[in-house]
Amino acid sequence: MRILISADMEGATGVTWTDDVVPGTSQWQRLRTLFTGDVNAVLAGLFAAGAEDVLVNEAHSSQRNLLLEDLDPRARMLTGRHKPLSMMQGVDSGVDGAVFLGYHAGAGFDGVLSHTYLENQITGVWLDDVPASEGRLNAALAAEYGVPVLLVSGDDHTCEDAREYAPEAELVAVKECVSRYAAICLPPARTAELLTAGARQAMARAGRGERNPGRHRIEVEFDASHLAQATAVIPTVEQIGVRRVGFEAPSMTEAMKAFKVVTAIAGGAVQGIYG
Repeated sequence: MRILISADMEGATGVTWTDDVVPGTSQWQRLRTLFTGDVNAVLAGLFAAGAEDVLVNEAHSSQRNLLLEDLDPRARMLTGRHKPLSMMQGVDSGVDGAVFLGYHAGAGFDGVLSHTYLENQITGVWLDDVPASEGRLNAALAAEYGVPVLLVSGDDHTCEDAREYAPEAELVAVKECVSRYAAICLPPARTAELLTAGARQAMARAGRGERNPGRHRIEVEFDASHLAQATAVIPTVEQIGVRRVGFEAPSMTEAMKAFKVVTAIAGGAVQGIYG
């Protein structure tokens, strides 16, 4: 059994605000240890339940956050940016299941550090007319390759979201959202127990199913009109509102690649404090 862990950081144990996840801050340095601890806890459960190979794909920001020297030696880690499938790199390599670790609620929704790809500029994303978090987008990509989502961890709102796009997945809430920058957090010793137990149970569902290819449509709404104008110059992307663009793609793989381009262009069009 081969498993992919897509490891984001906003939904990790103890993370509640910007400095916890911005590379270079003292808080980020501290929270890297807790983040790595979450990954190791999941790895312990996966291996105990029969996983033979686990690839951990760093999925947060610089994608250089986990501490390799502290990682369970049985795992492999994919670190660094500019991966074709980004957060889901490796899902096309014949894995039997995916874990969404440290995930968060989507843009426009309540949740600790909620956003979708861009931290501020995106106010909403829709996949085939359904509001979409990063989790929903990545689950649709996994489905294209017949890969089941086995476990999702994050705050309580993340778990509520996951019940919609991955209803059979194990859900582990490591904190309870109070606001976008505050949460009731469980200590690492307790979240480790929950994550390990959840991963062990989740392995019962591991195993590739049928591929689910097909066309998809993504729409993105920004907080300013110039971001929609900037991204509408991308071939296939159409401005459909003052702050909204949309595009269709023949597969979820192509849709996610186009979405990456949209977010990259929008991020580059941000102008100082005015956005």
